Amino acid sequence: MKYNGPKAKKCRRQGMNLYGTDKYDKILQRKPHGPGKSPRDQQSRLSEYGQQLKEKQKARDMYGISERQFLGMYLRATKVAGQTGDALKQMLERRLDNVIYRAGFAMTRIQSRQFVGHGHFLVDGVRVTIPSLQVKPGQVVTVRTQSKDSPVFSPILASHEKYLPPSWLTVDSKAMRIEVQALPPPESAEQAVDMRQIVEFYSRA
Repeated sequence: MKYNGPKAKKCRRQGMNLYGTDKYDKILQRKPHGPGKSPRDQQSRLSEYGQQLKEKQKARDMYGISERQFLGMYLRATKVAGQTGDALKQMLERRLDNVIYRAGFAMTRIQSRQFVGHGHFLVDGVRVTIPSLQVKPGQVVTVRTQSKDSPVFSPILASHEKYLPPSWLTVDSKAMRIEVQALPPPESAEQAVDMRQIVEFYSRA
């Protein structure tokens, strides 16, 4: 098990499983402190800016988006009425790869992005290969007919048999269908992310 791989380092630095797979939970159990020779080698208390930067990186890693994408989302969120942090949360949750993950059709967001990139999903009957697509209330996401028999989906659906999707999604696992009922409320986003600190980070610019 690679304790110092790029993803493992990010999980150890943040002190949490950012990617959802079991191996990172095991790594955190064995190596609960951040990357370095020993816990004594860890950085001292972060500055306010350092904490804001760390929080931004956490969100980027969890949702799997680039700095350019994240900055673009933040700038769009500043133009939305209401709290910028809430608007940013909503945009993150409305990404197609996140919707598929939230619906239980992928074990991780990384896997969900791969599924979308390989063209396994349709939005309103149209094949989509863009994970960042922002879904809207009323839209329907389905697995392509050609992909429904793929062996990759069977263990995922079996493991999510008792999985409860968020209230803003209606999921039919047998038909492999997701209907977006409403915009995601702020409380449905990843609660481990402090969006206020992220907004303050970008506000410095």
